Amino acid sequence: MLELNTLRINIAQQLKANTGAARDYMVKDMVDIADSSRLVQGKARLTRTDRGILVQGTLHIDVESTCSRCLSVFSYPLTLNIVEEYFPQIDIDTGNTLPSPEDYDSFTIDENNVLDLLEAVRQYALLSVPMKPLCRTDCAGLILANN
Repeated sequence: MLELNTLRINIAQQLKANTGAARDYMVKDMVDIADSSRLVQGKARLTRTDRGILVQGTLHIDVESTCSRCLSVFSYPLTLNIVEEYFPQIDIDTGNTLPSPEDYDSFTIDENNVLDLLEAVRQYALLSVPMKPLCRTDCAGLILANN
């Protein structure tokens, strides 16, 4: 398992590998979530598919949130289970441009064969924060003094 201090992974060699070839990484990097830079870290498995690279990972991040009852700001731990396929923009053997994937919002591998997990992590984190976060389960909420 390779340890990386980034979420940007050069996968040129893996794009040359046979379908099914997998590599495991320990990754960590800073990610901007809702105007706050946060450390994300965890494991990611990159598997060569017939069209690109399948990323399966379990990443951990603490995001800053506001309690929906008492309005205090607190750190909310998230576990992100990422499953995304990334598609190359350039043919690794010929250097020719490849057609864009059918799905317009698919993740792509850049022309330098770098797979960037930052945007996927950002999107998964934003979608994982609860609509009404609580600083603790027994939060009493705002307590108004009666004078």
